[in-house]
Amino acid sequence: MSRIAALAAAAFALSAAPAAADDYAATARNIIPSGQYGSVPPAPGADAQALMYDGLTPLFDQVTDADLLSKFKSEQFGLGEDGPGTVEAIPRAGVTVVRDRFNVPHITGGSRDDVTWAMGWILGEDRGLLLAQARDAARLAAIDAPNIDAFGLVVDLKQFTPTKQVDAIIQRDGDAALKSAGAAGAAVRHDIDVYLEGLNAKLKADGGTRPWTRVDIYAANAITGQIFGQGGGDEARRSEFLSSLRKRYGATKGQGIFDDLSEFDDPDSPATMSKAFPYGKAIGIGKGNAVLDAGSFKPVGPKGLARAASAHPRWTSNFLLVGASRSATGHPLFVGGPQIGYTYPGLTLEADISYPGVQARGATAPGFAGNILIGRGQDYAWSLTSAGSDLIDNYVETLCGGSKTKYVFKGKCLKMGTLDAGTIKGSGRVKFNTTVHGPVTGYAKVGGKTVAVSRKRASYGKDILWQLGFRDLTTGKVNSATALRDAMSTSPFTFNVGYADDRDIAMYSAGKLPKRDPRVDPRLPTKGTGQYEWKGFLSKAQHPFQVNPPSGTLVNWNNRPAPKWGAADDNWSYGSVQRVRMLNDGLAKTPTHTLATVTSAMNAAATQDLRSVALTPVITELLKAAPSPSPRATRMLAILNEWRAGGSSRLDRDLDGVIDAGPGPAIWDAFYPRLAKVALPIKGLDALIGKDSGTASDFTDGGFWYIEKDLERLNGAKLKQPFNMRYCGNGQKAKCAAAVWKALDAVPGDPDALRVDATKERIAFRPGLLPTTIRFTNRPSGIQQVISFSGHRPR
Repeated sequence: MSRIAALAAAAFALSAAPAAADDYAATARNIIPSGQYGSVPPAPGADAQALMYDGLTPLFDQVTDADLLSKFKSEQFGLGEDGPGTVEAIPRAGVTVVRDRFNVPHITGGSRDDVTWAMGWILGEDRGLLLAQARDAARLAAIDAPNIDAFGLVVDLKQFTPTKQVDAIIQRDGDAALKSAGAAGAAVRHDIDVYLEGLNAKLKADGGTRPWTRVDIYAANAITGQIFGQGGGDEARRSEFLSSLRKRYGATKGQGIFDDLSEFDDPDSPATMSKAFPYGKAIGIGKGNAVLDAGSFKPVGPKGLARAASAHPRWTSNFLLVGASRSATGHPLFVGGPQIGYTYPGLTLEADISYPGVQARGATAPGFAGNILIGRGQDYAWSLTSAGSDLIDNYVETLCGGSKTKYVFKGKCLKMGTLDAGTIKGSGRVKFNTTVHGPVTGYAKVGGKTVAVSRKRASYGKDILWQLGFRDLTTGKVNSATALRDAMSTSPFTFNVGYADDRDIAMYSAGKLPKRDPRVDPRLPTKGTGQYEWKGFLSKAQHPFQVNPPSGTLVNWNNRPAPKWGAADDNWSYGSVQRVRMLNDGLAKTPTHTLATVTSAMNAAATQDLRSVALTPVITELLKAAPSPSPRATRMLAILNEWRAGGSSRLDRDLDGVIDAGPGPAIWDAFYPRLAKVALPIKGLDALIGKDSGTASDFTDGGFWYIEKDLERLNGAKLKQPFNMRYCGNGQKAKCAAAVWKALDAVPGDPDALRVDATKERIAFRPGLLPTTIRFTNRPSGIQQVISFSGHRPR
């Protein structure tokens, strides 16, 4: 009883006290739509943040200061306006946990160990269901089980039972990685052990029988990296596509088309930074490359799950950083967060932590032992976007000895290793071969001869090193933009890190990125004979990094981080149009900004249709070159222009189940597939870039960037680097215009009567445990911060 009384007194003191004296934030707000709760059935109020989040959507570009207070909750340290709090009794002396009205835990400890232990306890309490479902599947990410989407197993509620061999490998690699990091690695290892004590104490209290181990923590970091922190590894399929192009169009033209479509280094592609950072060089089919015969690659894996690498990775998240020179307050403005989908329980959860010398708050995640993933310290904030830079390569292994399990490496015939990983219930055994490069993902043919294809990931076995930088961010060791770069240069995963304090904005693009043999084109598989291995890794100075650019902004929506930065082989979307354009257009409307106007730019772009924004004026100009085939085609073009003039939004403000804009969205939805067919008639491309150019892909698929660039050239626009080939109408403007008119005229129905069912675009929280749905919006979901600082610790 005395302990409960003491906790109650502490809770009262926290709820009554003002923000800590060393909190330098002038404004600090955030929102996590999935919320803090994780129980089933969902607790009352589990959708409170989802409803606030949904309330911002219909405001479009008219967000006010008052809206920041009502549509985001506080991210100040301590309970503040979100009190009074409820004390939570936990079985560790020296730490106090108080829950606010959103169930967010405010953790105060006498030491880092106190707080780390409590974060483990809270993880078990708030994400016990997620932990139970994900812990074993995450191991498949850690070992790079070929052609299996580990997170897909989690969402689909599929059960995986690992073998002891898998755990031994993950334990060995994770421990070795931390040992290689010296004192910093030892500190993370200590944090993990303390975190596990707290987590296992909670699981035991709830009747759990299988304690978590370091292996689980290593695997949790690996699956996060697999979802959001890697790029490349699709060279095999891309080379098959090249083979088909060369066969269909001839070697020279086929190569020219491949060079156009791969968008490796397009100077017309929008970049976040103004400073160039060269990475990679496209040389064609290099001496160190192997090109697979078209249609020959056969992936390995359990029946029903075996598939080639994803054609369209999860490139998500955005941040808008506005520098002091364009801020009404004279201090930088920060609006940003990760887009990690919408799930319940959420993949992230929040923590506000305090112990002597340290204060931090933001989103954490399973495997983050005492650390904040995205959030803020006393005088700085940070966020991430997936960079998708190229840290994975396919190697073509020459087979020998008349066997599919023997291969040539450095002049010797070696036997492949075998890994029996375990069983996926309902799908079968996960068992695969390995080479010196990594898991064998499948078999194919080169010049009619069978070869094996393996996968080498630069971050393999080093996943846990991702925690090093976040430990520095959480503990306040980062006190400048340069210190941010130093901290995040340890990341094995590839992310763009946005940063702001009271003076500077900055971005650093992280990842363990290999330097390739100059005889290897990074877009194609590498010969695995041992002659063309990696030549080390990029240094910290070679990674994109910029502070306070001349434009006064750093804006990223998974677009190219810097000029000259080569795209990963699985990313063919670094074209002349990317969705970051909508964010930049929003910021360009105002020379001087407030947090409300920056949030307005983000929120408007979240419901805009990029096809309407980018393609409508280009097509309108093009169609002047040929007569309209019908009055209804003319009317449809007029409707498309009316929609663009009105903002190109897909909003359903009145919740009547129909997009407010009228027929415009419906016309574009029906028109785009027809347009793509006539403007980009390249067979097999859809399999690599996806067919859906709209909301289902959040405007990242479908190839609209190719169409825009090709048609702009026909319209006479000056491009920094035109395509090698002509596509629509074979470069004849009138012919192209006539084909596009015909495609528009083929949209069925009365143009003025067409509508889009907005209910089909509403967002549901997977896998369906939370019944609440929200309007379509394309904005940060793991956490979104709206923050600015007016002061700083002594520098």
